Formats: sequence, structure tokens, C-alpha cells
Amino acid sequence: MAIAVGEAPARSVGRALDAVNFFVSDVRGAFGPFVNVYLVSQLHWTPGSVGLIMMVGGLIGLVTETPIGWAIDHTIHKRGALIAALVILTVAGMAIYAVPGFWPVMIANAAIAVVGDVFVPAVAAVTLGLYAHRFLARRLGRNAAYEHAGNTTAALLAAAAGYFFSQRAVFLLAPGFAVLAVLAVLAIPHDAIDLDRARGLEGRHQHHERRHKAARWRELFKHRTLVVFSVAALLFQFANAPLLSLAGQKFALTHPEDATVMLSSCIIAAQLVMLGISLFAGRKADQWGAKPILLLGFAALPLRAALFALTDNSYWLIAFELLDGISAGIFAMMTPLIVADGMRGTGRYNLALGVVGTMQGIGASVSLYSSGLAVEILGYRLGFVGLCVAGVAALLVILFFLPETRTASARRS
Repeated sequence: MAIAVGEAPARSVGRALDAVNFFVSDVRGAFGPFVNVYLVSQLHWTPGSVGLIMMVGGLIGLVTETPIGWAIDHTIHKRGALIAALVILTVAGMAIYAVPGFWPVMIANAAIAVVGDVFVPAVAAVTLGLYAHRFLARRLGRNAAYEHAGNTTAALLAAAAGYFFSQRAVFLLAPGFAVLAVLAVLAIPHDAIDLDRARGLEGRHQHHERRHKAARWRELFKHRTLVVFSVAALLFQFANAPLLSLAGQKFALTHPEDATVMLSSCIIAAQLVMLGISLFAGRKADQWGAKPILLLGFAALPLRAALFALTDNSYWLIAFELLDGISAGIFAMMTPLIVADGMRGTGRYNLALGVVGTMQGIGASVSLYSSGLAVEILGYRLGFVGLCVAGVAALLVILFFLPETRTASARRS
């Protein structure tokens, strides 16, 4: 069933997209930061060793991120890309569970990093292919809300598995979620996705011909929005990526028996805030513009890092993670919207998302390793101070250099 430009899909298709966001985040949330805590508290790895594993996986993932975006632009099998990524992610996670040695974990984590590059652009491409641009802000807010609801569910189940069984049992949650995610993907009809609009072109012509050719990839770097936002994304992830992991490690060293429950509580607190903030940002982006909302999210990040540095009371982690709900929630929801606004008409939407993702990966990978070493040498407090400085730099880039992307024409069309 084809969808004319300017229309929204059938309600059943929208609900299937809700389910995709919910269950895909469940699969990813069944691993995530629990791998770090498991390696530190149960296998007694050093923070530097864990950081090395994460850095290598991140570096491999960032090398593939932009090519994956390019491939998603060109493939007609958007759903197939999501299904393949779900299968690989589940197999890699189970490998960490079954063979938790250094090299098996290194290889499995690298595989998780690579397929993790698929989810954001693939889901964003499907969304853009289903919804006209004037519906996009609210729909992306809804996507993010269901994603955070899935993360919350995964964290609750992980806490229960860690408490009643063991931290290794957390890994067993993923296969069931993966099956449900695949079924949700298949519930979205292939013909419902406008493949032109899904890559940032203007949508189907009357005779299913493309109105415009895709821009050359080199031309993307002439777009100020993409360049500035990519730099801000690098700094944001440099500041944000290690925060929860380091806080979890710090807690695990003094309370190893409660580490999984505490980490789950932090994630749940953040995800609940993210759920509400995503819906809020999706509704207000068209009224206020994108930049004011981004500034709110980017300001919450250095504040959170500073608070981690100011206290040694581990039980304040949950309260501080509420700020993560604001910063990470806004950043995750607004990224595909800002790229869609900036890249509209280029036909390179997913490639541009890949570029932004690559910059995020560079920031996160370098930070995960360097912050681990900094903590070993200088201690946790100074490590958090350094991350706070990076967060302030990201905020200043947005404040002084990013143009507004939610123009009046973007809101109407």
C-alpha cells in the first residue's frame, strides 16, 4: 500500500513502529552498561581493561557507522537490516555470557558495536519513509518515548534477574526480546515505506519517479548544520558516554552485591525522565524551534558530571541520573530531527546520520578509555571534572554556532 506525500500511515502501522522501538531497545538494554559492571564486579577486571574493550569496540563501530548509513540510504530492505542486526546482537551477547574471556568479550563487544550502528539510522529511515515531514517531530518524540519505555522494562527485568539469580542471568533476557522485535518489524508492510522520502528525498512522484537525484556525499560537508552538530555530538558523547559506567564501577567496588540493582535503579530513573522529555520535546520542537530544546539538554550534561564530582555518596547516583534523562533524552530525540531538517532534499539522510554517529563514536570511544585511565591515575573525582569540562564545550558549540533548523516551512510541509 503506497502512501501519498503529506499523509500519515494507518494506525496499525504506527503501532507496529511503536513496538519496534520498544522491543529493539529491550534487546539493546539487556546488555549495555551491565557488561561493564559484570566485568568489574564479578570477573574483577580493572577499569582500564574494561575501558580498552569498550574503546576497541567503539573504534571498530565508528569505522563502519558512516558506510552503514550509506548502505541504508541505498537498500530497499530497511526491515531486513533491522532483523539482521537483532540476530547478530543477540548472538554476540550470548557469547559474552557463555565464554567471558578477554578475546571472546573483545570480539563480541566489537560485533555489538558494529550492529549497534544499524538501529538508529534504520529506525529513523523507516520513520521518515512512513511519515511526511510535518508529522516528523511528534513521531520522533513518540519513537523515543517507546524506546525509553523499553529500556525501563529491560532495566527492571535485569534488576530482577540480577537479584534473584545472578548478574550473568541478565544476558538471557535478550533472545526473547529479539523474537518480539523481529515480529514487530515484520508487522510494518514493506510497501508502506516511501523509499525516496526514507533517504531524505521529497517522496514519491505520481509515477513513482524520483523528483531529485541524491547529492554527492562531499556536498554534505558544505551544510553548516551537519558540521556544527557533528562537532557538538562528539563533545557531548565524550562527556556523557563514561558517566554512568564510571559511577556504576565506583559503586560496585564498595557494594558489589548490590551493583546490578543500583545500576538498574539509575537507568530506570533516567529512562522515566527520558520518556516524558521525549514527548515534551516532540510537541514543543515545532513551537519553540530545535535550538532552545537542545540547549536545555546540553546544559544538563555538565551539571550532572559536576554533581558526580562533588559527592562520594553513591546513593545520590539515582537522583543525579534524572539529569541524564534530560540531556540524553533530548539529544537522542532531536538528533534524527535536526539531521532530517538539515539534509532535506539531499537524498543522503542516513549517510548524514552515519556521519553524526561516527563523530559520537569517536567521542565515546576515546572517552571510555581515557576516562578509565584518568580514574586509575587521578581518581574518580578528577575524572568527573574532566567530563564536565567537555560537556561545557559541547554546550557552547550549540549556543554560538548551530543555526535554527525548525523553520516555518519545515513545520508546515
